[in-house]
Amino acid sequence: MFQKFWNQPWILSITAGLMLALSFPPIDLVFLQFPAFILMFRLADLAVDLKDLLWKSWIGFLIWNVLTTYWLTFATIAGGAAAIIANSLLMVIPLIIIRYLLHSRLATLAIALLAGSVWVSYEFMHHNWDLAWPWLALGNGWANQPDLIQYISVTGHLAVSFWVIVTSMLFYLWLREPDKRRTAVTGVAVLILFPILSVISKASYQPNTDREMEVAVVQPNLDSYLDYGGVGSVDELLTLLFEVSDSVRTENTDLLLWPENALNSLVSRDSRLNSRIEDTLRTWNVELITGAGLIDYYPPGMEPRVTRGTIEGHRYNIYNSGLHYDGDSLNEVYKKGKLVPIVERMPFVETFKTLDILGLVNWGEVVGYGKGIETNNFEIGQESVPALICYDSVFSGWVGDFVRNDATFLSIITNDGWWGNTSGHLQHFAYARLRAIEYRKWVARSANNGTSGIIAPDGDVKVATDYWTRTAFTYTIHPNNTTTLYARYGNWFNWLMIAGLAATALMLIRERRFKERKDVPTLALD
Repeated sequence: MFQKFWNQPWILSITAGLMLALSFPPIDLVFLQFPAFILMFRLADLAVDLKDLLWKSWIGFLIWNVLTTYWLTFATIAGGAAAIIANSLLMVIPLIIIRYLLHSRLATLAIALLAGSVWVSYEFMHHNWDLAWPWLALGNGWANQPDLIQYISVTGHLAVSFWVIVTSMLFYLWLREPDKRRTAVTGVAVLILFPILSVISKASYQPNTDREMEVAVVQPNLDSYLDYGGVGSVDELLTLLFEVSDSVRTENTDLLLWPENALNSLVSRDSRLNSRIEDTLRTWNVELITGAGLIDYYPPGMEPRVTRGTIEGHRYNIYNSGLHYDGDSLNEVYKKGKLVPIVERMPFVETFKTLDILGLVNWGEVVGYGKGIETNNFEIGQESVPALICYDSVFSGWVGDFVRNDATFLSIITNDGWWGNTSGHLQHFAYARLRAIEYRKWVARSANNGTSGIIAPDGDVKVATDYWTRTAFTYTIHPNNTTTLYARYGNWFNWLMIAGLAATALMLIRERRFKERKDVPTLALD
């Protein structure tokens, strides 16, 4: 029965897809990632050719994507379906390269290490282009197992993906050649090595509690699909937000944290709403971070390549923004830099506009939100904090830029109401735990519909609200100037994996040329 299963590509692919889906939040059967990739490697080994591998492995990756990110279609059916299909196809690319490794004459350990570098390189590059979709990086699946992944404060979370792939490959190579017991022993050693590193990392971490900040986190639970969240006007909306905030704030509250698009209205730097907000904050002696749609105008000569259009002679863009009010003014603005492809911004729009030399398309009508480029923190008293907006928080490298700019804790403002009560908001909350561990920073998270919460620097969840509930709470966090190795050196591990990918390409090219020379017939001399 095992041999029949082991040699049926379709069964291997479907089973692997199901296992990978079960390994992600909210189910969290994370260790299924290992057998899942053992099956994928078997599938790659059995494939007749690349076309055969493409078709059969894509089905498994599609199952994984559908079952884990089905909620994408709740916001936009066409966009969600396109993202799921495209992402599934992209996953086949590293598996194709790994197939060449499996058919090479390289040593067992070399195959495993290079396979790990290939997969992590794919994940890293998928973080860094206009069609970025890092949601299904294997390391994300371990977000709710913080005790096993504390070492990401040194490497970043993609090292978890490396561990999974290398371990899975070693066990697969042993199953392919059971006589090589050393391969199995190496696989076991790698399997337990990373959790041991995690234990060491957590034991060596000393939390800093010298400084305190009381944060009031508000979850207004407004309907994202209705104007002003379902209330009558932006003034009524502002009244509601302040009422919920007032129900939990104390005399010691330093910061109010409202979610992404809390104001649910376009605001400008001189909006009439600013005065009302500033008056209340001044009375309460508290500062505010909130999300809003910001309309920003450009001085002549300072416009980006693509803008929405022109109002009274001034070109403008609309930004998904974080706003900081300090009681005296709209003090600082952050413009979201990591925008959801298609949903928030047209991918490669600048390139398309350059190629459209005839001006056939009004790119300002399809561009979507303007793209922020600055990783600027807000100054709250003596502390420094970014207003990470929704998708921003999934990009560890982007968050690292804020930390290197002296962030002492992290705030995340998000909506999470577009997808309903699905796996989406649970996954998104879980991934924030990775950022806490990577940078050893407290995380305060405000979500419109939930889950809002507080996460400690070791990934421990201190507060987590229920979904679709209007609520608020206060919590005292401990900002710090801790600098992890990952914060200091950034994506050093991921660039090492890119070097591994380059080495893989060189080795496979060299081996192919050697084989071609070996196959060339020679003339026999009498």
